[in-house]
Amino acid sequence: MLRKGKGPPLVLFHGVLCSEHVWTRVVPLVAPHHDTVVLTALGHRGGSRPRTRPTRFGHIIDDAEETLDRLGLRKAHLAGNSMGGWVALELARRGRAESVCALSPAGFWTVEEGNPGGAAERLRATIRQTRFGRPLLPFLARSSRFRRWAMRLNAAHGDRLTAAEMIARADDLLQCDVGLDLLQTDEALGPFASLPCPITIAWSERDRVLPMRSHGERAKTMVPGARFVVLSDVGHVPMFDAPDLVARVLLETTGARV
Repeated sequence: MLRKGKGPPLVLFHGVLCSEHVWTRVVPLVAPHHDTVVLTALGHRGGSRPRTRPTRFGHIIDDAEETLDRLGLRKAHLAGNSMGGWVALELARRGRAESVCALSPAGFWTVEEGNPGGAAERLRATIRQTRFGRPLLPFLARSSRFRRWAMRLNAAHGDRLTAAEMIARADDLLQCDVGLDLLQTDEALGPFASLPCPITIAWSERDRVLPMRSHGERAKTMVPGARFVVLSDVGHVPMFDAPDLVARVLLETTGARV
């Protein structure tokens, strides 16, 4: 867990196969306005061990709520990317959120169709490729052109990560114990009849995992009344491409005076 800053609590959740460290560049930008807490999800690198296998998204959400309880946070501003956006939205449904900022949130598919668009297949392929190429990464990651190519699924500008950051993100992926469990889920996010709190859904313009034209459009209908914004020129994990843009949208959602 990362924690920094003072002010109203803001809790950040990451996506599947990632860790709390995807938020590293955003935290210093929001910490002057919020007591910023970054959690690592159940079964992910640095997170708690799952008690049930296969692990489901419901277990991830329950574990996140238990962590809020341990921290004494009855309510907080919540934000998350991909799976983390799903977590934040479900916690809001449970009455735990002052506000939510969901960045390209997962879950906007039907149980019947599963995860459309091949996102799960692309992520499984990424796991295989990363496992195969990991011994060569200390050499290959020195090249900005390679970083841009290797990070293309999640970032529009992967070269903006340092070689060390890219290698660490690869290790997050390889040390996630529950990734394959979650990628075969039959769960989905249910519609909201009304908003439990102010909600911003911010979709990455160049999202190759959960494309805006399908997942984003469905999100608009399933969370009526939410503020919907497009994050320009960023990929599925916008914190890699533009941490300043992400911080600005987060602070707009929480109402912080910048």
